[in-house]
Amino acid sequence: MTAGPFDLSGRKALVTGGAQGLGRMIAESLVAAGAEVMITSRKQDALDAARAELGRQGQVHGAVADLSTPEAAKALADEVSRAMGGCAVLVNNAGKTFGAPIESFPDKAWAGIMAVNVQTPFTLVRELLPLLRASASADDPARVINVGSVAGLRTERLSAYSYSASKAAIHMLTRDLAGDLAADNITVNALVPGFFPTRMTAHMQGEDGADPALLAHIPLKRLGRAGDIGGAAVFLSSRAGSYVTGVLLPVDGGLAGCG
Repeated sequence: MTAGPFDLSGRKALVTGGAQGLGRMIAESLVAAGAEVMITSRKQDALDAARAELGRQGQVHGAVADLSTPEAAKALADEVSRAMGGCAVLVNNAGKTFGAPIESFPDKAWAGIMAVNVQTPFTLVRELLPLLRASASADDPARVINVGSVAGLRTERLSAYSYSASKAAIHMLTRDLAGDLAADNITVNALVPGFFPTRMTAHMQGEDGADPALLAHIPLKRLGRAGDIGGAAVFLSSRAGSYVTGVLLPVDGGLAGCG
């Protein structure tokens, strides 16, 4: 039987920050589509719990990694090679944020966020290039998926200055890499999520769900769901997305397109 256009059987994927939040949603969808997946987390307990749950659906590896330095990114690339022997899909999801009024926004909230949100994705692409190239073909390219943010496309008034700047940067880095790596049969795209129920948006949610003012701000009037971001990642990772590169794909309930 011919595999369907969204089947990822035989594909090996790395999802940074894949134990929680958006990364967990993406990893779960990739595993459900048949991929062998490695997830990372800074915390061993979170990693173990996510790996145990995701492992019921398929083959899942885990690595503890604090991706705030180039050295950590290089070490993770080595671990991917050791544990999986290949990498066809790289999802750069791990990220940091910080918010404060401009009058009190500290200088220290810049370097670490730019390192994790921009430099580490670049370093991982560079270090994993041999594995990505080895898995790539004209008919079924290797994939790099960077996780951006609607805050990098439009002003969301979050007072998260370094975060929004870093996401605008990862959007541009996505396009630069897409142009440079097309000849290697590697596509590079960015998912641009809006508001999802994660730790980063916890301050916008109460016991009864999201703030009504936030929902009123979203054209589709709801927060994103796991299947929304996970399904988009599967599309970009699969044969169905093999002719797509250099794209910033909003998964935001209409914020970018309808605003």
